Amino acid sequence: MTPYDDIAAPQAPPLIDGLGRTVSYLRLSVTDRCDLRCVYCMAEHMVFLPKSEVLSLEELDRIASAFIGLGTRKLRLTGGEPLVRKGMMDLVAGLGRHLKSGALDELTLTTNGTRLAEFAGRLVEAGVRRINVSLDTLKPDLFRTLTRGGQLAKVLDGIAAARAAGLAIKINAVALKDDNAAEIPELIRWAHGEGHDLTLIETMPMGEIEADRTDQYLSLADVRRELESFWTLEDLPLSTGGPARYVRIRETGGRLGLITPLSHNFCETCNRVRLTCTGTLHTCLGQDDATDLRAVLRAGGSDADLVQAIRQGIAGKPRGHDFEIARRQPAVARHMSTTGG
Repeated sequence: MTPYDDIAAPQAPPLIDGLGRTVSYLRLSVTDRCDLRCVYCMAEHMVFLPKSEVLSLEELDRIASAFIGLGTRKLRLTGGEPLVRKGMMDLVAGLGRHLKSGALDELTLTTNGTRLAEFAGRLVEAGVRRINVSLDTLKPDLFRTLTRGGQLAKVLDGIAAARAAGLAIKINAVALKDDNAAEIPELIRWAHGEGHDLTLIETMPMGEIEADRTDQYLSLADVRRELESFWTLEDLPLSTGGPARYVRIRETGGRLGLITPLSHNFCETCNRVRLTCTGTLHTCLGQDDATDLRAVLRAGGSDADLVQAIRQGIAGKPRGHDFEIARRQPAVARHMSTTGG
């Protein structure tokens, strides 16, 4: 029994924003740190947060449990890289109690795969059944360049370990005009051949980094037209309330997702919000709205105070994001690694 079981009892009215959208999906960042330095995600010489500003494992559990008590059915743990957080598996195991009680439908995470070989089995034991793995290339040299020193073999070994442990895997790949555009068909063939779904993502203008991401922008509408020149893409009537549009590729038999924040606004059915590792609630990836839940906790706020702060934040969820490729600066100042994927 944990101190937060009562707050997680799903008895309160659900979270509904000012536009009538029900929020049932929380993406929870557990750290801003990562063992890679992907060029589109963070600056090469990142200054990471001091430990005092990052939520403790107990605080992360308390906030997540509050959301579950308010009708959150899906919880995704993110980073940075979540598996570098000390005590991460204790948090996952603790949150798994909500799966056992039926209050939560799914507990999952997004990872770069570098530590999956170590943790895949324990994730399954905690109730995790599927994960997303970020992987933009199958070329070792290019992987090393894009991640500023990462080892592709380590990630592929992690993916293999996750598959052997019984985890379903979806590969996420950011489409980069000058780097992996020509490789996208091979990435798809490999993923589908291994039994994994794959989702392509347009680069997003978040946080100041050394490079200009608008130069790397690749429209997925153009990618789809190219793929349709040699494959048969069949639209799927699948909606998760999130940004991806899905197709089935007849020739590979696999599913392909397309996330297009710049070429197509996907906000009308958005059912998700994000909590940073510092306890800041962002109801939109591409807006600077913010509700400080850490302040509520560290001021000694009650469960009722926390719930009230969450509801107030959700009520202000904007209609849509503010990503525009025509701009030459980020739509928001915070880095993706800080926001939590």
